[in-house]
Amino acid sequence: MPWYIKTEKFKLATEKLQPNQRRKYLDMHHEWVAKLQLSGVKVSSGYLVDENQNPGGGGLLILEAASFKKAKELVKEDPMITFGLVNWHLEEWKIVQENILQ
Repeated sequence: MPWYIKTEKFKLATEKLQPNQRRKYLDMHHEWVAKLQLSGVKVSSGYLVDENQNPGGGGLLILEAASFKKAKELVKEDPMITFGLVNWHLEEWKIVQENILQ
């Protein structure tokens, strides 16, 4: 099955939220990822940091799905998207060398 990558960045309004307000949505996102994993979806999620370990580079989610349409349906259920907190983009990852994901 193909792999898909969702990249995202907080919208300006999201960046302006207090950390405890953002935490509520991040916790919902983590629960959503855990539910996907429990349902058998191969998925990994995380955020990007700079060389000093400071966040701000955005988020990255990698998942396996039968088609682009299915991947998009799953991704659109992410609370970060349903609550309009991020700008996001989804792409299929064309693997050209065998690796641990296959």
